[in-house]
Amino acid sequence: MSTQTAARTQPARDATAPPEEATALAPDVSVVVPTWRRPALLERCLEALVRQTLAPQRYEIVVCDDGPDEVTRSLVERIADAHRTRGLQLRYVPVTATQGPAGARNAGWRQARAQIIAFTDDDTIPDPRWLEAGREALARGASAACGAIVVPLPERPTDYEADASGLERAEFATANAFVTRSALIACNGFDERFTAAWREDSDLQFSLLSAGGRIVKAPDALVVHPVRPARWGVSLSQQRKSAFEALLYSKHPALYRKRIARTAPLAYYATVAVACMSVLAAVAGAAAIAGSGALIWFALTVRFFLLRMRGRSRRWAHVAEMAATSAVIPFLSIYWRLRGAIRYRTWFL
Repeated sequence: MSTQTAARTQPARDATAPPEEATALAPDVSVVVPTWRRPALLERCLEALVRQTLAPQRYEIVVCDDGPDEVTRSLVERIADAHRTRGLQLRYVPVTATQGPAGARNAGWRQARAQIIAFTDDDTIPDPRWLEAGREALARGASAACGAIVVPLPERPTDYEADASGLERAEFATANAFVTRSALIACNGFDERFTAAWREDSDLQFSLLSAGGRIVKAPDALVVHPVRPARWGVSLSQQRKSAFEALLYSKHPALYRKRIARTAPLAYYATVAVACMSVLAAVAGAAAIAGSGALIWFALTVRFFLLRMRGRSRRWAHVAEMAATSAVIPFLSIYWRLRGAIRYRTWFL
């Protein structure tokens, strides 16, 4: 047989298989950490990861840099050098083909060598027993496990901080999740159309369940997730997440209704409808109707503002932010919701 013929008959290497160096000495767990130009937070996370009670030879850390830069690369290499003699493998993977945490996590687990993939974020602080507890949770044949997330909050949090604390109640969040490699291959990993950190983890959860996988809880696998400082008006940019709600619904309508069970935001629709009616009435010269519509819009906006302020920070800057954004959020939310429904061709109102 010629050299050319032999080359043609060689089986193609599975693109989802671990690198060639993966052997029987591969680690038990591979930790995948996506990051994007937050070296201080990443360093805090890595310092917690290198102090795991699991023996350093039994796990590896794969940092997936979604915005490759030399500062992050140098940080990872410095920490890797400091722990190499302990047998701990820490690798840097630049991600350039995609954008967003879903694509970064795919790049990470496909480069990982272990049969158990542990996912966390660069702004978490994993408990020292995190990996041991997660590995134990999968010992009975589950496809995935979701650990516990603690979000420390002040007595009166801001609206953004309170929203972030929803991670504590999430059924499945990739800030703290363990998934077998075989399950990830069966689901083809994360859907990279989720380009923001929103619902890509629910999509994986629903894909695992649809494939017959079993997901268990790992309450002893703990990570702390401090809330990062947010810019003024951050709630406005967050409304674009509504488009990803539509994408998730288009893929898993039954599971979405069962697990998330969110109804259409009727108060938002009412606010937008009344505002539009008031403007059209004003253009048509119907002053009475326009005035009545404006009053109803104002009442609905004040109600929304008061609901958002329950138990929240009373700092004047936060109050002003809540007042201003409460007038705009319904319009942005409905815009992104309808845009998502059109883009993903689904009846999602």
